[in-house]
Amino acid sequence: MNWRWNSRKPTSSGADVIKVENPGSGDQVRQFGKARNGASLFSKLISRNKKSITLNLREPKGQDLLCRLIAATRADVLVGLDVNLAGDALASGLFAAHGADLTGLALPVDWDDPVLAPFDWGHFAFVYDSRRLVAPPVSFEALLDAPDDLKIVIQDPRSSTPGLGLLMWVRAVYGDRAPEVWRRLKPKILTVTKGWWESYSMFLEGEADMVLSYTTSPAYHEVVDKEGFIRAAPFDEGHYLQMELAAVTAASTQPELARRFIAYLTDEAAQSAIPTTNWMFPVNPQAELPDAFGHVVKPARTLSFPAGAAQANRKAWIGEWLAVMGE
Repeated sequence: MNWRWNSRKPTSSGADVIKVENPGSGDQVRQFGKARNGASLFSKLISRNKKSITLNLREPKGQDLLCRLIAATRADVLVGLDVNLAGDALASGLFAAHGADLTGLALPVDWDDPVLAPFDWGHFAFVYDSRRLVAPPVSFEALLDAPDDLKIVIQDPRSSTPGLGLLMWVRAVYGDRAPEVWRRLKPKILTVTKGWWESYSMFLEGEADMVLSYTTSPAYHEVVDKEGFIRAAPFDEGHYLQMELAAVTAASTQPELARRFIAYLTDEAAQSAIPTTNWMFPVNPQAELPDAFGHVVKPARTLSFPAGAAQANRKAWIGEWLAVMGE
Protein backbone atom coordinates (compact mmCIF):
# COMPACT_ATOMS: atom_id res chain seq x y z
CA MET A 1 0.00 0.00 0.00
CA ASN A 2 1.01 3.59 -0.55
CA TRP A 3 1.35 4.23 3.20
CA ARG A 4 4.04 1.55 3.19
CA TRP A 5 6.02 3.40 0.53
CA ASN A 6 5.54 6.90 1.91
CA SER A 7 6.38 5.76 5.44
CA ARG A 8 9.91 5.13 4.15
CA LYS A 9 10.51 8.88 4.34
CA PRO A 10 10.24 9.15 8.14
CA THR A 11 12.24 5.94 8.69
CA SER A 12 14.98 7.33 6.46
CA SER A 13 14.95 10.46 8.61
CA GLY A 14 15.32 8.52 11.86
CA ALA A 15 11.68 8.14 12.94
CA ASP A 16 10.43 4.94 14.56
CA VAL A 17 7.76 3.25 12.43
CA ILE A 18 5.72 0.33 13.76
CA LYS A 19 3.99 -1.60 11.01
CA VAL A 20 0.73 -3.36 11.97
CA GLU A 21 0.08 -6.49 9.90
CA ASN A 22 -2.75 -9.02 9.76
CA PRO A 23 -2.31 -12.08 11.98
CA GLY A 24 -1.41 -15.25 10.11
CA SER A 25 -0.96 -13.96 6.56
CA GLY A 26 0.84 -10.73 7.45
CA ASP A 27 1.06 -7.82 5.03
CA GLN A 28 -0.04 -8.95 1.55
CA VAL A 29 2.96 -7.18 0.00
CA ARG A 30 5.22 -9.81 1.59
CA GLN A 31 4.26 -12.09 -1.30
CA PHE A 32 4.63 -9.60 -4.17
CA GLY A 33 7.20 -11.11 -6.51
CA LYS A 34 9.55 -13.91 -5.49
CA ALA A 35 9.58 -14.51 -1.75
CA ARG A 36 12.42 -15.77 0.41
CA ASN A 37 12.07 -16.55 4.12
CA GLY A 38 8.46 -15.40 4.06
CA ALA A 39 8.99 -12.01 2.39
CA SER A 40 9.64 -10.63 -1.10
CA LEU A 41 12.54 -8.35 -1.98
CA PHE A 42 10.07 -5.50 -2.53
CA SER A 43 8.60 -6.07 0.93
CA LYS A 44 12.04 -6.02 2.52
CA LEU A 45 12.87 -2.79 0.69
CA ILE A 46 9.83 -0.83 1.83
CA SER A 47 9.88 -2.35 5.34
CA ARG A 48 13.50 -1.45 5.96
CA ASN A 49 14.12 -0.03 9.44
CA LYS A 50 10.52 -0.70 10.52
CA LYS A 51 9.28 -2.75 13.43
CA SER A 52 6.33 -5.10 12.79
CA ILE A 53 3.54 -6.50 14.94
CA THR A 54 0.34 -8.37 14.09
CA LEU A 55 -3.09 -7.21 15.27
CA ASN A 56 -6.63 -7.86 14.07
CA LEU A 57 -8.06 -4.36 14.20
CA ARG A 58 -11.55 -5.63 13.32
CA GLU A 59 -11.79 -7.31 16.73
CA PRO A 60 -12.19 -5.43 20.06
CA LYS A 61 -9.11 -7.13 21.51
CA GLY A 62 -6.95 -5.95 18.61
CA GLN A 63 -8.33 -2.43 18.88
CA ASP A 64 -7.63 -2.39 22.61
CA LEU A 65 -4.06 -3.55 22.04
CA LEU A 66 -3.55 -0.83 19.44
CA CYS A 67 -4.84 1.79 21.90
CA ARG A 68 -2.39 0.53 24.50
CA LEU A 69 0.43 0.51 21.95
CA ILE A 70 -0.25 4.13 20.96
CA ALA A 71 -0.33 5.17 24.61
CA ALA A 72 2.81 3.22 25.52
CA THR A 73 4.91 4.38 22.57
CA ARG A 74 3.43 7.90 22.42
CA ALA A 75 3.08 7.44 18.67
CA ASP A 76 2.54 10.64 16.71
CA VAL A 77 0.65 9.42 13.62
CA LEU A 78 -1.52 6.48 12.58
CA VAL A 79 -1.54 5.77 8.83
CA GLY A 80 -3.64 3.30 6.84
CA LEU A 81 -6.90 3.11 8.81
CA ASP A 82 -9.77 1.41 6.94
CA VAL A 83 -12.72 3.79 6.53
CA ASN A 84 -15.03 1.05 7.84
CA LEU A 85 -13.22 1.34 11.18
CA ALA A 86 -13.45 5.14 11.27
CA GLY A 87 -16.27 5.11 13.81
CA ASP A 88 -14.19 3.03 16.22
CA ALA A 89 -11.23 5.38 15.80
CA LEU A 90 -13.31 8.49 16.50
CA ALA A 91 -14.99 6.89 19.51
CA SER A 92 -11.64 5.88 21.01
CA GLY A 93 -10.63 9.46 21.82
CA LEU A 94 -7.06 8.61 20.81
CA PHE A 95 -6.80 11.11 17.97
CA ALA A 96 -6.59 14.88 17.64
CA ALA A 97 -7.43 17.33 14.87
CA HIS A 98 -5.16 16.95 11.85
CA GLY A 99 -5.40 20.58 10.76
CA ALA A 100 -5.24 19.66 7.06
CA ASP A 101 -7.21 21.50 4.41
CA LEU A 102 -9.47 18.84 2.86
CA THR A 103 -11.21 21.18 0.44
CA GLY A 104 -10.52 20.39 -3.19
CA LEU A 105 -9.64 16.72 -2.63
CA ALA A 106 -10.66 14.37 -5.44
CA LEU A 107 -13.03 11.98 -3.67
CA PRO A 108 -16.26 10.28 -4.81
CA VAL A 109 -17.97 11.33 -1.55
CA ASP A 110 -17.96 14.44 0.61
CA TRP A 111 -15.42 14.26 3.45
CA ASP A 112 -14.63 17.02 5.91
CA ASP A 113 -13.77 15.13 9.09
CA PRO A 114 -11.38 17.23 11.24
CA VAL A 115 -9.69 14.15 12.77
CA LEU A 116 -9.36 11.53 10.01
CA ALA A 117 -7.68 12.58 6.76
CA PRO A 118 -8.08 10.43 3.62
CA PHE A 119 -5.04 9.83 1.43
CA ASP A 120 -6.28 7.26 -1.10
CA TRP A 121 -9.49 5.59 -2.27
CA GLY A 122 -10.94 2.95 -4.55
CA HIS A 123 -13.91 0.63 -4.97
CA PHE A 124 -14.33 -3.07 -4.30
CA ALA A 125 -15.12 -5.29 -7.27
CA PHE A 126 -15.24 -8.85 -8.50
CA VAL A 127 -12.30 -9.39 -10.84
CA TYR A 128 -12.19 -11.99 -13.62
CA ASP A 129 -9.95 -13.28 -16.42
CA SER A 130 -11.65 -12.49 -19.74
CA ARG A 131 -9.94 -15.47 -21.39
CA ARG A 132 -11.71 -17.87 -19.02
CA LEU A 133 -14.95 -16.01 -18.32
CA VAL A 134 -16.31 -14.48 -21.50
CA ALA A 135 -19.64 -13.20 -20.12
CA PRO A 136 -19.20 -12.28 -16.44
CA PRO A 137 -22.15 -11.23 -14.28
CA VAL A 138 -22.52 -7.45 -14.28
CA SER A 139 -24.76 -7.09 -11.24
CA PHE A 140 -25.27 -8.75 -7.88
CA GLU A 141 -28.51 -10.23 -9.16
CA ALA A 142 -26.75 -11.74 -12.16
CA LEU A 143 -24.08 -13.19 -9.87
CA LEU A 144 -26.71 -14.67 -7.56
CA ASP A 145 -28.58 -16.16 -10.54
CA ALA A 146 -25.43 -17.56 -12.16
CA PRO A 147 -24.98 -21.37 -12.25
CA ASP A 148 -23.42 -22.78 -9.09
CA ASP A 149 -20.44 -24.03 -11.09
CA LEU A 150 -19.30 -20.41 -11.37
CA LYS A 151 -16.89 -20.19 -8.46
CA ILE A 152 -15.70 -17.13 -6.57
CA VAL A 153 -13.19 -16.64 -3.77
CA ILE A 154 -13.76 -14.01 -1.09
CA GLN A 155 -12.11 -12.94 2.14
CA ASP A 156 -13.18 -13.15 5.77
CA PRO A 157 -14.69 -9.86 7.04
CA ARG A 158 -13.13 -10.50 10.45
CA SER A 159 -9.58 -10.36 9.09
CA SER A 160 -9.64 -8.70 5.67
CA THR A 161 -10.40 -5.20 4.41
CA PRO A 162 -12.02 -6.40 1.15
CA GLY A 163 -13.93 -9.06 3.12
CA LEU A 164 -15.38 -6.39 5.39
CA GLY A 165 -16.00 -4.25 2.31
CA LEU A 166 -18.09 -7.01 0.70
CA LEU A 167 -20.10 -7.37 3.90
CA MET A 168 -20.87 -3.64 3.78
CA TRP A 169 -21.50 -3.77 0.02
CA VAL A 170 -24.14 -6.49 0.34
CA ARG A 171 -25.79 -4.59 3.21
CA ALA A 172 -25.76 -1.32 1.25
CA VAL A 173 -27.50 -2.96 -1.71
CA TYR A 174 -29.89 -5.36 0.03
CA GLY A 175 -30.39 -4.07 3.59
CA ASP A 176 -32.17 -6.58 5.81
CA ARG A 177 -32.27 -9.09 2.93
CA ALA A 178 -28.51 -9.64 3.36
CA PRO A 179 -28.82 -13.11 5.01
CA GLU A 180 -30.95 -14.30 2.09
CA VAL A 181 -28.33 -12.97 -0.35
CA TRP A 182 -25.51 -14.78 1.47
CA ARG A 183 -27.50 -18.03 1.26
CA ARG A 184 -27.90 -17.61 -2.50
CA LEU A 185 -24.25 -16.70 -2.91
CA LYS A 186 -22.86 -19.45 -0.67
CA PRO A 187 -22.94 -22.31 -3.28
CA LYS A 188 -20.71 -20.23 -5.57
CA ILE A 189 -18.09 -19.49 -2.90
CA LEU A 190 -15.17 -21.85 -3.46
CA THR A 191 -13.49 -20.77 -0.23
CA VAL A 192 -13.09 -17.88 2.19
CA THR A 193 -9.50 -16.85 2.88
CA LYS A 194 -8.10 -14.84 5.78
CA GLY A 195 -6.45 -12.26 3.54
CA TRP A 196 -6.66 -10.79 0.05
CA TRP A 197 -3.44 -12.25 -1.29
CA GLU A 198 -4.38 -15.86 -0.60
CA SER A 199 -7.61 -15.57 -2.58
CA TYR A 200 -6.07 -13.48 -5.36
CA SER A 201 -3.32 -16.07 -5.79
CA MET A 202 -5.95 -18.81 -6.13
CA PHE A 203 -7.69 -16.77 -8.81
CA LEU A 204 -4.47 -16.14 -10.73
CA GLU A 205 -3.72 -19.87 -10.62
CA GLY A 206 -7.08 -20.59 -12.25
CA GLU A 207 -8.81 -22.13 -9.23
CA ALA A 208 -11.74 -19.68 -9.32
CA ASP A 209 -13.63 -17.72 -11.96
CA MET A 210 -13.83 -14.46 -9.98
CA VAL A 211 -12.17 -12.98 -6.91
CA LEU A 212 -13.16 -10.17 -4.57
CA SER A 213 -10.65 -7.38 -5.13
CA TYR A 214 -10.66 -3.77 -6.38
CA THR A 215 -11.71 -1.97 -9.57
CA THR A 216 -8.06 -0.90 -9.87
CA SER A 217 -6.64 -4.45 -9.85
CA PRO A 218 -6.69 -4.65 -13.68
CA ALA A 219 -4.56 -1.49 -13.83
CA TYR A 220 -1.79 -3.34 -11.99
CA HIS A 221 -1.75 -6.09 -14.60
CA GLU A 222 -1.88 -3.59 -17.45
CA VAL A 223 1.08 -1.59 -16.11
CA VAL A 224 3.22 -4.35 -14.60
CA ASP A 225 2.36 -7.42 -16.69
CA LYS A 226 1.56 -5.51 -19.90
CA GLU A 227 -1.63 -7.57 -20.14
CA GLY A 228 -5.26 -6.51 -20.41
CA PHE A 229 -7.27 -9.67 -19.87
CA ILE A 230 -7.73 -9.23 -16.08
CA ARG A 231 -10.83 -7.09 -15.70
CA ALA A 232 -13.32 -5.88 -13.07
CA ALA A 233 -17.02 -6.54 -13.56
CA PRO A 234 -19.07 -3.31 -13.37
CA PHE A 235 -22.09 -4.00 -11.15
CA ASP A 236 -25.33 -2.16 -11.95
CA GLU A 237 -26.12 -1.63 -8.25
CA GLY A 238 -22.89 0.35 -7.74
CA HIS A 239 -19.66 -0.44 -5.90
CA TYR A 240 -18.70 0.00 -2.25
CA LEU A 241 -16.08 2.60 -1.37
CA GLN A 242 -12.72 1.93 0.24
CA MET A 243 -10.69 4.83 1.69
CA GLU A 244 -7.53 4.80 3.75
CA LEU A 245 -7.18 7.40 6.47
CA ALA A 246 -4.43 8.97 8.55
CA ALA A 247 -4.64 10.69 11.93
CA VAL A 248 -2.57 12.59 14.49
CA THR A 249 -2.60 10.95 17.92
CA ALA A 250 -3.74 12.90 20.95
CA ALA A 251 -0.65 11.58 22.77
CA SER A 252 1.78 13.04 20.22
CA THR A 253 4.69 14.92 21.75
CA GLN A 254 5.31 16.56 18.37
CA PRO A 255 1.83 17.49 17.13
CA GLU A 256 3.07 20.13 14.68
CA LEU A 257 5.45 17.67 13.04
CA ALA A 258 2.65 15.07 12.95
CA ARG A 259 0.34 17.52 11.20
CA ARG A 260 3.07 18.30 8.69
CA PHE A 261 3.34 14.57 7.95
CA ILE A 262 -0.42 14.41 7.28
CA ALA A 263 -0.01 17.34 4.90
CA TYR A 264 2.89 15.51 3.22
CA LEU A 265 0.67 12.45 2.61
CA THR A 266 -1.70 14.56 0.54
CA ASP A 267 0.79 16.72 -1.36
CA GLU A 268 1.32 16.18 -5.07
CA ALA A 269 4.69 14.45 -4.81
CA ALA A 270 3.56 11.78 -2.33
CA GLN A 271 0.20 11.38 -4.02
CA SER A 272 1.78 10.74 -7.42
CA ALA A 273 3.32 7.57 -5.99
CA ILE A 274 -0.04 6.11 -4.96
CA PRO A 275 -1.37 4.76 -8.27
CA THR A 276 1.60 2.48 -8.92
CA THR A 277 2.48 1.53 -5.34
CA ASN A 278 -0.89 1.17 -3.63
CA TRP A 279 -2.88 0.72 -6.86
CA MET A 280 -5.55 3.06 -5.57
CA PHE A 281 -6.70 6.52 -6.60
CA PRO A 282 -4.92 9.53 -5.05
CA VAL A 283 -6.95 12.21 -3.28
CA ASN A 284 -4.90 15.05 -4.75
CA PRO A 285 -6.35 15.99 -8.15
CA GLN A 286 -2.91 17.21 -9.30
CA ALA A 287 -1.33 13.75 -8.89
CA GLU A 288 -0.40 12.10 -12.16
CA LEU A 289 -2.31 8.97 -13.15
CA PRO A 290 -0.96 6.28 -15.50
CA ASP A 291 -2.98 5.65 -18.67
CA ALA A 292 -4.19 2.32 -17.26
CA PHE A 293 -6.28 4.16 -14.67
CA GLY A 294 -8.31 5.62 -17.52
CA HIS A 295 -9.53 2.07 -18.22
CA VAL A 296 -10.66 1.41 -14.64
CA VAL A 297 -14.37 0.65 -14.18
CA LYS A 298 -16.28 3.79 -13.16
CA PRO A 299 -19.12 2.74 -10.82
CA ALA A 300 -22.62 3.94 -11.60
CA ARG A 301 -22.97 4.64 -7.87
CA THR A 302 -20.55 4.90 -4.97
CA LEU A 303 -21.96 3.06 -1.96
CA SER A 304 -20.87 3.72 1.63
CA PHE A 305 -22.14 3.91 5.20
CA PRO A 306 -21.53 6.75 7.64
CA ALA A 307 -18.80 5.93 10.15
CA GLY A 308 -21.26 5.60 13.01
CA ALA A 309 -23.52 3.17 11.13
CA ALA A 310 -20.61 0.91 10.18
CA GLN A 311 -19.39 0.88 13.79
CA ALA A 312 -22.82 0.26 15.30
CA ASN A 313 -23.77 -2.61 12.98
CA ARG A 314 -20.52 -4.32 12.03
CA LYS A 315 -20.60 -6.95 14.77
CA ALA A 316 -24.22 -7.92 14.08
CA TRP A 317 -23.67 -8.06 10.32
CA ILE A 318 -20.59 -10.26 10.75
CA GLY A 319 -22.72 -12.47 12.99
CA GLU A 320 -25.33 -12.81 10.23
CA TRP A 321 -22.62 -13.77 7.76
CA LEU A 322 -21.10 -16.33 10.11
CA ALA A 323 -24.48 -17.88 10.78
CA VAL A 324 -25.15 -18.40 7.07
CA MET A 325 -21.64 -19.64 6.30
CA GLY A 326 -21.99 -22.16 9.14
CA GLU A 327 -25.33 -23.57 7.95
